[in-house]
Amino acid sequence: MRKKKVEKKEVKSKTQHNQEPVLFEGETIFVIDNTEYRTTLSPKYINRKAYKPKDPKKLLAFMPGNIEEIFIKKNDLVKMGDKLLVLEAMKMKNEILSPFDGKVKQVFVNKDEKVVKNQLLIELH
Repeated sequence: MRKKKVEKKEVKSKTQHNQEPVLFEGETIFVIDNTEYRTTLSPKYINRKAYKPKDPKKLLAFMPGNIEEIFIKKNDLVKMGDKLLVLEAMKMKNEILSPFDGKVKQVFVNKDEKVVKNQLLIELH
């Protein structure tokens, strides 16, 4: 693991810093307990994807596989725990169940279709 060089200097008061600090590309300054730290961020960190919370209404394939059976269609009412479809992956049949009571907004897959990881299968509302 590569260590990064971090400069440490005491901050006497925030009012003394009338000028903006000069930062080079990828550098950042943060203050912890009145101590100013200057550090560089790696390109991997700078180019990372922003966190996006999971939408519980969109059911995604948790692994690549094949759609064996579909039990619902558009506008069907479902209750929590109802079978929605069967996803076969690695010779195992995984039943995808409804996470809450709702209505099927759209079914994005067909029987015997191959799906990839994180592919949208069903949308509920």
